[in-house]
Amino acid sequence: MASEASVRLGTPPDRLWIQKPGIYEDEEGRTWVTVVVRFSPSHREWARASQGSTYEPSITVHLWQMAVHTREPLFSSQMPFSQLPPVWQLYPGRKYRAADSSFWEIVDHGQIDSMEQLVLTYQPERKD
Repeated sequence: MASEASVRLGTPPDRLWIQKPGIYEDEEGRTWVTVVVRFSPSHREWARASQGSTYEPSITVHLWQMAVHTREPLFSSQMPFSQLPPVWQLYPGRKYRAADSSFWEIVDHGQIDSMEQLVLTYQPERKD
């Protein structure tokens, strides 16, 4: 579902604020839901290979703009949402700057069927 090619849209949201773990709101009051979080290498591969390393995995997140019905919130420490920033601010050059000053590249901002999708990737600096 989330891997299908999407039709390009205009400008992505200017800012996304966390409302609950995995749920964000933009400046127009629209809700964005985290539907996919992918780590590369995976947590299991990273743990096996990292033995004393400070290397961080890259993170790709797929957000869909959709209405959300209120449910019991998850704990903010629950994975994988605890690795996502509380705020993303649109930055020049097709990227967002997170609250921790990290940069997330806009890989895709498009539409799949009737769903607006935003795909962001964080690539940590290598500290080998």
